Amino acid sequence: MIGTRGVPASYGGFETAVEEVGRRLVDRGHEVTVYTRGSETRDREYLGMKVVHLPAVPVKQLETLSHTGLSVMSAMLRKRFDAAFVFNAANSPFLPLLRARGIPVALHMDGLEWKRSKWGARGRAYYRWAEGFGVRWADALIADAPGIREYYDREFGVPTELIRYGAPLLDRAPEDSIRELGLEPGAYHLVVARFEPENHVLDIVEGYHGSGADLPLVVVGSAPYSAEYTRKINEAAAGDARIRLLGGVYDQDLLDALYFHAHTYVHGHSVGGTNPSLLRAMGAGTAVIAYDVGFNHETLGEHGWFFADAAEVQRHFTALERDSSHVTDIGTRVRERAAAQFTWANVAAQYENLALRLANCDSVHSHAKVARRVQLVPAAPGDTRASQKA
Repeated sequence: MIGTRGVPASYGGFETAVEEVGRRLVDRGHEVTVYTRGSETRDREYLGMKVVHLPAVPVKQLETLSHTGLSVMSAMLRKRFDAAFVFNAANSPFLPLLRARGIPVALHMDGLEWKRSKWGARGRAYYRWAEGFGVRWADALIADAPGIREYYDREFGVPTELIRYGAPLLDRAPEDSIRELGLEPGAYHLVVARFEPENHVLDIVEGYHGSGADLPLVVVGSAPYSAEYTRKINEAAAGDARIRLLGGVYDQDLLDALYFHAHTYVHGHSVGGTNPSLLRAMGAGTAVIAYDVGFNHETLGEHGWFFADAAEVQRHFTALERDSSHVTDIGTRVRERAAAQFTWANVAAQYENLALRLANCDSVHSHAKVARRVQLVPAAPGDTRASQKA
């Protein structure tokens, strides 16, 4: 498994997937190697997985690529792996090297990274180019949401493996850490997100500020690359004692407690596929107010409330505090959905099946290597063509 910060998982969805899937593949009798950077420990084994620690250039634009490059070189020099899972489309330039070594590769495409505001024009152009390169060089493509799968089918006409994330299920969480923050269980609204425009934290804070909500709004998150956006959030929250900006919270037990004891979880993410933060709230049995985008509808199965702007956020906050029984019912429904639809056991089984197929030379490469992005073009008078290959 290559292209993430590795294990132990302490950052995001990719890392959680590597840990949860890797440990289960080990339990199923497979040998799993995980390439890791920045770990606080130097252990060479974790939950049965072999861990290879390699450095990375500590610069935003180069960190992932530099570490993946070293990881691929290491993989090429070792006994040949039966299959490789490479995470993040940005790492696609290294796929030809692995394939040249005879290692079949599945590329996890993540969400539509080129839409994220944290990347400048060059970064977005690179990610968009890397998507196409990855499509043409991978033996299999992994999408974590139906919308992502549809995107690659529509843009390139290439099939993908739909493998979603799992949701951790919480039956209980201690109240002490919540009370130490001055909060009461079941008596606050929660936001957990990086402060980036596509996560709509500003809309949520502005909407809450204008609402008649009595329960406080707890905002967990920070912005390593968005100082101006953070300033706007701070300004929107200024003077409103109901809004609690906690900054980044990296204690997983505290985060679990925050999710579990929240009255509602507000999810503003609009870019990406099946989001781990949303799944965590669902697994905690917390009702969700989500940004109105296809990925979130697919994950929630319509069990929740949706918003497109601050005005809709305002209306939801005002209404839901008056209807606690409905909020409780929706929380029960999303937890049931998480337990039925998003289990790590099923996810690991899908990864295992794909790895075995790759090892047996099942590949889309012969078809995908000639794929080109479909671009819509204006039709000339009388011209019925809707698109052309680019």
